Amino acid sequence: MKAVPLTQTRVAYTDSSFAEIVVWEVPHPLEGSAHSYKYRLAFVVDGACVLRYDNESGKGVHRHTLDGEARYRFLSLDKLFADFDRDIRRFTNENRNT
Repeated sequence: MKAVPLTQTRVAYTDSSFAEIVVWEVPHPLEGSAHSYKYRLAFVVDGACVLRYDNESGKGVHRHTLDGEARYRFLSLDKLFADFDRDIRRFTNENRNT
């Protein structure tokens, strides 16, 4: 089985901010992951990525914020999407001009 694209979506929040969500189902977990998904969820403001969840091979499951990089506990795609949405809301609430 080859990687199967599950979603590739771009959602505009404002004229200067958007989220991009890309998820593939892969035949085997990537190194450092325990699930069969490869994903990249990014929130971009004024051309800069301010939030990203991903699981690149070898680094495992993690998230990037303006404060740096941290491990992330993947439980399901639904939980991943909910956590990403929560972090976007938190960022936009803290940065009202976004």
